[in-house]
Amino acid sequence: MISDRNKALGGIIPAFYACYDSHGEISTSGVQELTQHLIKKGIDGVYVCGSSGECIYQNVSERKLVLENVVKAAGGKITIIAHVACNNTRDSIELAKHAEGLGVDAIAAIPPIYFRLPEYAIAEYWNSISAAAPNTNFMIYNIPQLAGTALTVNLFQEMRKNSRVRALKNSSMPVQDIQLFKDAGGKDFPVFNGSDEQFIGGIAMGADGGIGGTYAIMPELFLKMWEVLRDGDMLAAQEIQFEVNKIIATLINCHGNLYAAMKEVLKIRVGLELGSVRPPLTPLTQEDLVQVKRCAEMIDGAIKRYCPE
Repeated sequence: MISDRNKALGGIIPAFYACYDSHGEISTSGVQELTQHLIKKGIDGVYVCGSSGECIYQNVSERKLVLENVVKAAGGKITIIAHVACNNTRDSIELAKHAEGLGVDAIAAIPPIYFRLPEYAIAEYWNSISAAAPNTNFMIYNIPQLAGTALTVNLFQEMRKNSRVRALKNSSMPVQDIQLFKDAGGKDFPVFNGSDEQFIGGIAMGADGGIGGTYAIMPELFLKMWEVLRDGDMLAAQEIQFEVNKIIATLINCHGNLYAAMKEVLKIRVGLELGSVRPPLTPLTQEDLVQVKRCAEMIDGAIKRYCPE
């Protein structure tokens, strides 16, 4: 199955979490259950094997296994974007070929990390990955605070020469970067907001939707913000955004890693067993469980207020 290169990319797309069993190995049942849970919530797609998927701590075989089970569970019902970047071109190409073989809607990649590469080398890296999946859309992922390299307008324009480059996920902190990339890409080029705490700001700057790490624990709230923003009700969206930001602030105050906390929230709220996180990411402490339970209660309360059935 080949992805539809003319398919519009947009909407609310949760970043998919790493799912482990009690031994810390990939839980295929957890992957499928999380996929099905998100589909039932009405999300537009999933972003697989990115930061939230702990991709840098998984090997190529594990990442293939995760994507295969997302695709199997999704059954063509939602958009699937596979993040395929590794810190070397060879493995990234292998994952790109595998993703295209599964018929995903797009592949995505951050720039290589650790070594500071010139822009022409980053472009060559991205273009090599894209060439390995010639029938699949390519999404640039700009997250300079983690990758150590910021996407510039010049590099973006160079990448636009590749006709497969069809979208951008922007997680840089200056929300005006979305406007810059929308101007450079043109009105029909999808740009996604990547900072959850700035969701409504990103949409106001022209983003075509959002891809975020906290969406999966409270999809109802992001879907509601997306709905009221499209209806032109900025004040209603602002009220929900402030509540979301309080929840995120509470989560990041845990001793354990944010992803561990979010998976525990899903366990509390909907009974999903997705395991913890891989070292060197830190697991939750006993004291964290009180904080996480409070977050789950905050989410339930916000959904009751803003998303009545």
